Amino acid sequence: MSQTDTTALLASIVNLVKTELAPLASAIDQEGVYPADFLHQLGALGGFSAAIPKEYGGVELGLDTQIDIITAVGRECGSTAFLTWCQSTCAWYLLHSPNETVKQRYLPLVAQGKLLSGTGMSNTVKHLAGIEKIHLTATREGKDYMVSGSLPWVSNIGNDHLAIVAASVGEEGYIMFAVRGDSEGLALNPCPEFSGLEGTQTLNMRFRNVRVSADDVLARPDQFKAFISRIKPGFVLGQSGIGFGIIEGSLKTIRESNITTAHVNIYLDEQETDLATRLDTLRKEVSSLAPQAENGTARILDILRARANGSEATLAAAQSALLHAGAKGYLMRHPAQRRLREAVFVAIVTPALKHLRKEIHDLEQHSNMEAA
Repeated sequence: MSQTDTTALLASIVNLVKTELAPLASAIDQEGVYPADFLHQLGALGGFSAAIPKEYGGVELGLDTQIDIITAVGRECGSTAFLTWCQSTCAWYLLHSPNETVKQRYLPLVAQGKLLSGTGMSNTVKHLAGIEKIHLTATREGKDYMVSGSLPWVSNIGNDHLAIVAASVGEEGYIMFAVRGDSEGLALNPCPEFSGLEGTQTLNMRFRNVRVSADDVLARPDQFKAFISRIKPGFVLGQSGIGFGIIEGSLKTIRESNITTAHVNIYLDEQETDLATRLDTLRKEVSSLAPQAENGTARILDILRARANGSEATLAAAQSALLHAGAKGYLMRHPAQRRLREAVFVAIVTPALKHLRKEIHDLEQHSNMEAA
């Protein structure tokens, strides 16, 4: 597809965001409204399938365009940008599964937003980084698996949703699989109230001998290591769009605040031009990495560094917006107050900033040892 196609898609999504999402942003944040209708509309436009080939229901415009879509959503609502990332990342997982049956079964539905889906890979990613133990365990039963355990926080899920998660299979290794929210033995329970991201339908998943068919497995134990290496760059890089959207929204608040209080705002450390330059640099870096993540040539160290830089820039921009707005920014209804909480989420969602720094440190140490 051409640049014209990309421009047209983004324009249609920006219009949808302004007309359907922007009026809901406060309710999503303060009342925990889950924007299911918006997500279905976004999916119908191609908002989750930019990196998905046409043969699987995608629009085939690339991961970079998918990040631009997440950014466009994030300008108005960081929570919904996160949901957009969840959905498009589940499509990314399915696209790269070596098992064609599960791909054919779910990918077109997820890519087009007809089947909403959450990624519950936080625990697994932290486990593989040596941060925590894995919470789900699986045992073989013929060609199927029986899964037990619990995941405390999985977003964008429900009884009529799909979730993609992973479990340990003892000495064999791990499996990654898709499971429907209404599966027998699976209970979805509410979480304690969050300070932000309440509108993301984040639930606790409790598995009690949930049967997982071989046809719902994205990666078997013998496939898992290569599969995780293949999907991780896109998984991590895609989150950049959440931060970029929050930064752009914060820059808007700074500009609006400066209409009346520029004479005193000039004494703040982080100015609009500085933050805009920082954002431009980050976007160019992510744009150069996106095609590499798609073709499997990206260095994971470069991906992790870009994601960490994005977290830091998002925190700086949101704090600056609040300071520029002054006391008004401390009102619950003011977008600067919401964006500050959303920015903190960008820095704590897996991989969190501390997680990123740990992995970066470990990889750098390994590289130094090899060079010695």
